[in-house]
Amino acid sequence: MTATVAIIGRPNVGKSTLFNRLVGKRLALVDDTPGVTRDRRSGDARLGDLRFRIVDTAGLEEAEASSLEGRMRAQTEEAIREADACLFLIDARAGLMPLDEHFANLLRRNSTPVILCANKAEGKAGDVGLYDAFTLGFGDPIALSAEHGEGLSELYDMLRPIVDEAEELEASQEFTEARTDVDVEDEEIDEPVGTRERPLRMAIVGRPNAGKSTLINQMLGEERLLTGPEAGITRDSISVEWEWQDHHVKVFDTAGIRKKARVQEKLEKLSVADALRAVKFAEVVVVTLDATISFEKQDLQIIDLCAREGRAIVIAVNKWDLIEDREDAWGHIKDSQERYLNQLRGVEIVTMSGINGQGLDKLMQAVFRAYEMWNKRIGTSSLNRWLEGVLIHHPPPAVSGRRVRLRFMTQPKTRPPHFVVFSSKPDNLPESYTRYLVNGIRERFDIKGTPVRLSYRKGENPYHKKRN
Repeated sequence: MTATVAIIGRPNVGKSTLFNRLVGKRLALVDDTPGVTRDRRSGDARLGDLRFRIVDTAGLEEAEASSLEGRMRAQTEEAIREADACLFLIDARAGLMPLDEHFANLLRRNSTPVILCANKAEGKAGDVGLYDAFTLGFGDPIALSAEHGEGLSELYDMLRPIVDEAEELEASQEFTEARTDVDVEDEEIDEPVGTRERPLRMAIVGRPNAGKSTLINQMLGEERLLTGPEAGITRDSISVEWEWQDHHVKVFDTAGIRKKARVQEKLEKLSVADALRAVKFAEVVVVTLDATISFEKQDLQIIDLCAREGRAIVIAVNKWDLIEDREDAWGHIKDSQERYLNQLRGVEIVTMSGINGQGLDKLMQAVFRAYEMWNKRIGTSSLNRWLEGVLIHHPPPAVSGRRVRLRFMTQPKTRPPHFVVFSSKPDNLPESYTRYLVNGIRERFDIKGTPVRLSYRKGENPYHKKRN
């Protein structure tokens, strides 16, 4: 197995900055506000020729176990137990704090090896804190600057034996568990979606407190993500690997998306931007609604956003266990679907409960059906036979007494299905006729619950150069 290294420390010592430095991307949110990180975030780190798994954690704080800070601390303690080594960060400029000493004692009670790093040690301002770090008893501290990349060579020397030991263990396991029934000639090079090498990318989005993190914890069967009654707990978009009925899925938990006018704080703006990036990266988006207040205006805006991004969409009506009159509630949901989701006709809506797992299998079946629909391709001959029938029964409106000709139709792209119509005057076609064609394509070729894109191109006149 690949070595797992957890970054540990009190709030605002630069853990997320070091995480971003090691993975080579700005994955974790970074801000001057203490306590930005709340959930564990993992990534593939590179340091020279070393490859290992790095885990960013919430800042350790003393708090009641039932409080939000206490639940954050529990997540961090779990990361310590699962890691092969811990990078214990202190702030060299601020010096050694009582909270640092308190959590040094916590690390001593675990058998996980500890590498002490004095971050923000650039310049002479960090010398005092660097010398103070010797008193913690974890050996010589590494003078580090995550922001400027200083001290990474010393970190490399400390991590080298830990990573090598993990790689040797992995090699021995692969040798003892080697497969002997592999047919080399029949092995597929291109893995279908849902395999370990090619997991389906699925993002869970919705308004704050819709039960997104609770749903993912139910999928995983463990308290992997921070949850609670407070709205807006999730800040980073966290990705986790999950296997459902032999299908591998990469699930993205995202921050709740509120109305744009209400998003004022810088940190919430960063969280929402991170959620939108997760939508763009995903293949299927599960829009989570609260069954007690479903199809609010913000829910519809989130669905419209996902449709404009061209993602396959499934709507999960969560907290269904709280509904008493389910027949009436389902009637309201279907009525709202007919009224508000004309651009996504046939989108699947699944009622479920993230807290007890009700409807989870139905949700995943709908997700894989949506993915297949998202990749649907229609033959050119079938499209043009359909187009001929449309032009007979409902030709495009004339412009200045002259007909607009639709000559040819094809589908150049999928993900989502994208159709192109060659026309004599594409700029003169009204939007209403485009909607008519899109709805006709959906109905004729049974394309449900995924965006359909239709564009026009002007065909060249073959007699243009023969004039005169």
